[in-house]
Amino acid sequence: MINITIRQLRYFDALARHGHFGRAADACSISQPALSVQIRELEETLGSTLFERLPRQVRLTTLGREFLNRAQAILRAVDELGDLVRAAQDQWVGQLRIGVIPTIAPYLLPSIVEQLTQSFSGVEIHVRETMTSNLIKELNEGRIDTAILALPISEPGLTEVALFEENFVLVRQKADRNKPVPNREMLQELRLLLLEEGHCFRDQALSFCSVQPNQPRETLDGSSLSTLVQLVGAGLGVTLVPEMAIPVETRSANVSLARFSDPQPTRTIGMLWRDTSPLAPQYHRIADIVRSASKSGRNLANPEA
Repeated sequence: MINITIRQLRYFDALARHGHFGRAADACSISQPALSVQIRELEETLGSTLFERLPRQVRLTTLGREFLNRAQAILRAVDELGDLVRAAQDQWVGQLRIGVIPTIAPYLLPSIVEQLTQSFSGVEIHVRETMTSNLIKELNEGRIDTAILALPISEPGLTEVALFEENFVLVRQKADRNKPVPNREMLQELRLLLLEEGHCFRDQALSFCSVQPNQPRETLDGSSLSTLVQLVGAGLGVTLVPEMAIPVETRSANVSLARFSDPQPTRTIGMLWRDTSPLAPQYHRIADIVRSASKSGRNLANPEA
């Protein structure tokens, strides 16, 4: 009988994800020698090599790639046993690992975390801020419990719950505040500043402007909404921002705001979790809390018409 521990599987999973002993050890909060010992003992138990050791990284062997799929399935099942116990309790106890996309996190997290900690006295909240594709991957792998992002996702095996909708607002130079608000066709002629590739908000803005992602256009890409708004204030173009970002991103910027005529560009914000999680009733309750928190978090100044 092969004696493999859950700890070894978690260390193996971390090393497979990071491809480096030092980074994997940091992620597991242990020393690099301790991680190396556990991986070596795992390989000795199996009688096979799971990693190819290279000068500055490690790479999964053919067996290692197959072993990773099985190991991650086992780790998900173990995590769901813990979820099963928590589902039987009235209060959330232990970690709640929430993933959030960057165009939501800075604006809603303070009020969300505050209300969650008030509602669940035993909760220990861990936040992961990254782009949608990473959140879906980490959710499927069991590395986060739930994600707050823009819908729809339509990913098999994941439950989607809509929380609220919000409009996009045009940000332009303060000197342009009295000019007519451009329609989507006119926006195509302007220098539109967008988030860099990988952000779903970028794709939503392009869709509203009827611009294909690979269509040549004069633009600048930024890594954050804050950067885009400051570039607008410097006279380098125009951009779109979600309503929730207005109080934070425009308070010290030399810009003006304008709403589009109906139908206005919008996005739907929602939550995701795995279909197999026994914590679905708790996640629905958390969704209600997030929905309530978002109302206070979106206490907006009225954009100029």
